Amino acid sequence: MRRTLLALAGIASVTLAACSPGNPDSGSSASGGGAGRLTIGTTADVVNYNPLLGNSRTDTWVTNLMYPRLMSMDLEGKRTPYLATRWEYADGGRTAKVTLRDDFTWSDGTKVTADDVIFTIDAVAKEKIGIVAGLIPSYTGATAVSPTEIEFHLSQPDGTFLENVGFWMPVVPKHVFEKAPSVQKFANDANWVSAGPYKLESAERGQRYVLKRVDSYPLVEGGKPAVEEVVFRVFPDVNTEALALRNGEIDLIANVVPPALAKTLDGNDKIKTVKVPSLGWAHMQYNTQRKPLDRLEVRQALAAAVDYEAIRRVALQGSAVTSNSSVLTPTLKQWQDTSAKEYTYDTARAKQLLTGAGYRDGDGDGLFDGLSFRMIFDQADPNIAKWAQLVRDSAKQAGVDIKLEGLERNTYVAKYQERDYDIYAGSWAIMDNPPANLALAFKCKGFINYANACDPELDKLIDQARAQLDQADQKPLIQQAAKMISDKVYDNVLYVEEFTIAHSAQWSNFLVQPSELLSIVNPQSLAQAKKG
Repeated sequence: MRRTLLALAGIASVTLAACSPGNPDSGSSASGGGAGRLTIGTTADVVNYNPLLGNSRTDTWVTNLMYPRLMSMDLEGKRTPYLATRWEYADGGRTAKVTLRDDFTWSDGTKVTADDVIFTIDAVAKEKIGIVAGLIPSYTGATAVSPTEIEFHLSQPDGTFLENVGFWMPVVPKHVFEKAPSVQKFANDANWVSAGPYKLESAERGQRYVLKRVDSYPLVEGGKPAVEEVVFRVFPDVNTEALALRNGEIDLIANVVPPALAKTLDGNDKIKTVKVPSLGWAHMQYNTQRKPLDRLEVRQALAAAVDYEAIRRVALQGSAVTSNSSVLTPTLKQWQDTSAKEYTYDTARAKQLLTGAGYRDGDGDGLFDGLSFRMIFDQADPNIAKWAQLVRDSAKQAGVDIKLEGLERNTYVAKYQERDYDIYAGSWAIMDNPPANLALAFKCKGFINYANACDPELDKLIDQARAQLDQADQKPLIQQAAKMISDKVYDNVLYVEEFTIAHSAQWSNFLVQPSELLSIVNPQSLAQAKKG
């Protein structure tokens, strides 16, 4: 079966409209649609200037403005054209074809061609660079049919390959990166050559990152970004950012504004807030290789001992929606299973399940013997820090003791990567391609299978879905897999957050895309933003 996606006449996204007089303090040198400078607040420095290695939010925001991807996405997570205009499978799925635009140019005047794309993916595959390497297991090589046509060769049919490479892999300039002995070790921390709407000109760690617009960016009207300069300023925390936004020192907060803080910005006519759907979800995972969490009845009881609505209402203050306990979230409407139902909060049922499994309260303290669990979470995450307490308290009502362990982020990450926990409380930032994501997160020995789930029947469903080239054929298999994940409580999905992004009301024409990493701080959005 052959699958073809054609370039659309326009990108299906939401454009924000708001207009008010300019503020000279923020660096504007134009009115009636243009602006000299857009200043953006962030709470993290750039860690890697090499876009293939980025591991902080600021890494992504900055390098996205410099290095194109084959595809972008709309508000429902569907892939849309960017550097690529057309993509399809051929030869029964063993070949993936991509056609590129012919009007992208690197900032040193060199054309962006198929050779750049092939160089990038070959480096990723050979050096096993980042998450992209884990998403392309079927890739064996590529051929440049012409400067704008590529044929990727696959070891087996893989209906996830094109979307994975298209969205997740930034394209780097071959003539720059090939000079390094190792692409993975190439710092790329000076003399930047880029092909996005902006080029990094200067960096002051802990202070600011200044990007200047390029003369040619074909994805905006007129071919040139409206904003001349984008500046990322580093702040110690989001509260300081909010103060700077109120005072007119910055124009936009790139990172998500927590629900409690967002409410304080409501009603301020100098500030606009934007709701951005998450592409991921917040969840608890139970370490299925640890007793007694290897027992389904115990995981079911723990799921029944969570007050999901209270978490969304109290901890998230309404800035979240249910995913109906499914890994197919409402953001990805094209995948969603409308028959999915959220786990019912019922502490009596939880006790009944545990009693039926043979557990007893031997010392009369209201807690079942042998059911004490350690739950780790990132202590710096204000949302999770709040709902972790709700989970602990409702579990106690069901007779289960949960000890909370808030950790410094690096320690927390190391713990869950090493599977050193009973219960993990956290979130996925982007889970945008279910056949690929479920393979990584739930197949036996999956790259991010932190729950240690290993179910041959589930693996089979996921593999069958990945082998299909059309979403229509993948969908029923993936819905079956998602139902199995829910039924067997391999993941307890609590909610899908609706992120709040705040910006000055003087700015308009932003392009909204899903997730914190895209939101309105995506290349097309900043390139078309207007002031006045």
